[in-house]
Amino acid sequence: MRILFFEPDQAECFSPIVLARPVFELLCGTRSVRRRVLDILKPDSWGVVVRPHLEDIYRLEYPEAHVNDADWINQEEIIIINGLWIGDPHQLQKLSVDNPVLNCNREAAALLRSQDDAAFDKNNLRESINSAFTNGAATSDESEQSGTILHFPWELIKNNGETIALDFELFQYDKQTSSLPKNFEQYATLEEQARIFIDPQAELEPFVSIIAKNGPVIVEAGVKIQSFTRLEGPCFIGEQTQLFRANIREETSIGPVCRVGGEIEGSIIHGFANKYHDGFLGHSYVCPWVNLGALTTNSDLKNDYSNVKIPIAQQYLDTGDRKIGCFIGDHAKTAIGTLFNTGSNVGVMAMVLPAGKLCPKHIPSFCRLWHGKLDAECNFDAACQTAATAMGRRNQNFTETHRKLFENIRQITQPERNDVCRWNVSINS
Repeated sequence: MRILFFEPDQAECFSPIVLARPVFELLCGTRSVRRRVLDILKPDSWGVVVRPHLEDIYRLEYPEAHVNDADWINQEEIIIINGLWIGDPHQLQKLSVDNPVLNCNREAAALLRSQDDAAFDKNNLRESINSAFTNGAATSDESEQSGTILHFPWELIKNNGETIALDFELFQYDKQTSSLPKNFEQYATLEEQARIFIDPQAELEPFVSIIAKNGPVIVEAGVKIQSFTRLEGPCFIGEQTQLFRANIREETSIGPVCRVGGEIEGSIIHGFANKYHDGFLGHSYVCPWVNLGALTTNSDLKNDYSNVKIPIAQQYLDTGDRKIGCFIGDHAKTAIGTLFNTGSNVGVMAMVLPAGKLCPKHIPSFCRLWHGKLDAECNFDAACQTAATAMGRRNQNFTETHRKLFENIRQITQPERNDVCRWNVSINS
């Protein structure tokens, strides 16, 4: 079996959280779309089709992957997966010559391409695959539905709880050896205990509360949980993460190697991020290498209970939802007492230095917010040095390939920066 993950055009709507990664690498549940499929199906080989500026960094991080390799794709039979599809990978095994499309709400979630099908155009690879998916959806059987296809970043949050529950079943956490705290039967029924997985290599101090009434709780190896932390399922705590007197509300995923305190509700922290101190994070997505300073807090509900609008690139989109927090790109930093409004978009390598009031809802990539004003002229070399320092503290290397990635992102986001700084907030020169 060969598998290809591809980014549809809709991936552009997931900015800023996809500026530094393909959309199928976003965390939802306990892992990304790519990892979920590979962990279940274990293909002989796999590849990806990504936006051009992500090619080099993806080759660096996943040397086994075939990246934007049309010759490899066209060689023989292959399953092509929409990177925005979340579902049970076992459904992909139903694909056949007679049933080549996995359908999801009138959209193609996956295609089976045989050697007899026309080869994809090497010079327009993404476009030709997009076209194949559009045609596949038009000819598929609408009675067959499987999983969910995401269209906007807030849908990751909406689907996170259900996806944690799906992963609990898929990866049979209930069948694995779990190390529950002593005398835990006093605090959780047998039914709840069956929905709790604590890796034997995790460390829980006394007086940790775990509530699995509404969904599973998963704690992976190397996690350290301080006394008086409360975990409410469904939730997921990734490897080597540390929780400091945290209140982790339901439908929350925290990826590997994070430092987290305060209250978190219905949010996803991708991994390698810090929210060490008190403060509220609700219905939000936080990318790697973000540091949220003490008492950083976001609103996730408007005072009039109306739908939240969120800035994506250079337009505001109505989410159709009442509870939406913030979306924070890679290597962004916030200072003490930062206050984010509902539906905020904070870009890659943004530096937020607040003035004791609500921040603008849109802080573009490579901008500094300084006492209520946006400075669009980021010191790029200094930002890269800060990124290298932060990554070094977690035994990760900031390479020349990383620097090239962020140079490209800086160019891609320049129009957004010009627009926001010109019209929304005065520039501090």
